[in-house]
Amino acid sequence: QVRLTESGGGSVQAGGSLRLECKVAGNTRSRYCLGWLRQAPGKGRERVAAISDMGTTSAADALEDRVTVSHDTRENIFALNMNNLKPEDSAMYYCAFYARSGFESCRQVPYDHWGQGTQVTVSA
Repeated sequence: QVRLTESGGGSVQAGGSLRLECKVAGNTRSRYCLGWLRQAPGKGRERVAAISDMGTTSAADALEDRVTVSHDTRENIFALNMNNLKPEDSAMYYCAFYARSGFESCRQVPYDHWGQGTQVTVSA
């Protein structure tokens, strides 16, 4: 019964920055992946970045120079910082959760809990 609530989306000009936050509530268990994924209209869902319970972070190769993730475990807030935003970053951004049974890579896990998303629009 994990609940995820995203915030921080909005409109920004190209080159700007945004911080998205995901409030994580419920029983997250001891091993997990938290991920940010995005989806533009008519396109598939794209993995952006993730963090594991061990603090291991990962990001899509094309984005790793511009995005970072962090997890405040005290407040259980999972954050995505994005800078030098580009119009092609415009999408609905979703927070996702997956309970790992072992130490699966968070790049590949089949996330099965989702927030409702927060919209990011980047104008030229």
